[in-house]
Amino acid sequence: MQRIDCTPRPDWQSRVEELGLVWHGANGQPYWDESAAYRFSADQIAEIESATAELYRLFLIAGQHVLDHDLLGDFGIPDFCHQAIREAWDGEPAALNYGRFDLGYDGSGPPKLFEFNCDTPTSLLEASVIQWDWKESVFPQADQFNSLHEALVSRWRVIAPPRGTSMLHLTYVDGNMGEDAVTVAYMADTAREAGIDTQLIQTTSLGWDSARRRFVDLDNRPIDALFHLYPWEWMVHEPFAREVIESLSSTLWIEPVWKMIWSNKAILPVLWRLFPDHPNLLEASRSPLSGDHVTKPLLAREGANIRIFKGGALLAQSDGDYGEEGHVHQRLFTLPGTGDRRPVLGSWVVNGEPVGMGIREDGPITGNGARFIPHILA
Repeated sequence: MQRIDCTPRPDWQSRVEELGLVWHGANGQPYWDESAAYRFSADQIAEIESATAELYRLFLIAGQHVLDHDLLGDFGIPDFCHQAIREAWDGEPAALNYGRFDLGYDGSGPPKLFEFNCDTPTSLLEASVIQWDWKESVFPQADQFNSLHEALVSRWRVIAPPRGTSMLHLTYVDGNMGEDAVTVAYMADTAREAGIDTQLIQTTSLGWDSARRRFVDLDNRPIDALFHLYPWEWMVHEPFAREVIESLSSTLWIEPVWKMIWSNKAILPVLWRLFPDHPNLLEASRSPLSGDHVTKPLLAREGANIRIFKGGALLAQSDGDYGEEGHVHQRLFTLPGTGDRRPVLGSWVVNGEPVGMGIREDGPITGNGARFIPHILA
């Protein structure tokens, strides 16, 4: 695993915009950053891919454990959602079953899990289309751990609603520097490539038809299938939360409500209790840890409200609006690199299978100012 300097393409801004990445930086700083790349050996990619498959297997076991031992309340999940989660877990409604494992890796030891972003993961377009296009332009002879786009299209074909009789709506809340809009637009592209009729709709524009007991769009059409880039943990605290749970019998929500188990960091101590000293896990607990560790909220996003303790002192911390829901404490993995060039690997799965990787660089805490750095296999 080697960081190499690269010369950005003269037309890189227009090129990534043509491919859909209309937001690629802020305040004069690039988010998509092709001034560098990471080079991996075939053995290292095989190790990352194997660890990703293994972690998915562990999450399946841990999810069943949470339900078998009635732990949903410990995750802060409202009581009125519990039965719906159980039914969705057992019933396995159609889903992309995609997500991004965030991993610490330095090339000299096994990848270590930080968390699993599997409800509303972002950095999808750049991990699939954008960095592949960069590789083809800059390193055409190299390979890349990347079949993400093809896997998404293939999975949409499997779970597609009947063409001509039903439509896939895709919803998000505008904001977050345009990242959510880019992600949803790309997801709509993959669905259309799979032959699915699509319609984008703001989450605030979703309507509830009290007579039909259905969610409807602005044209009063019933919503049969809905891809949402609005987290379940937010939805279940909205005024329409109970209607959402009621709608599960008439609307296919992608991803399903059971993703609340895996996307909650309370799963990390469960994994450690079930698989202590597993080579791909870091020790995690709901109780404070001694020694070097990281404290993070159960539901924080974009690296918010993180505190890193090393050598008995606070090494780094980030601000944010999370924490009231509780915290987990996780053994510290020191990222390789220095300064703001510390990589976190995002290893993707679709339908539970490893399909690609993206890398973000930042300081000790990977926040919303992190840069996306492409990679090659050579």
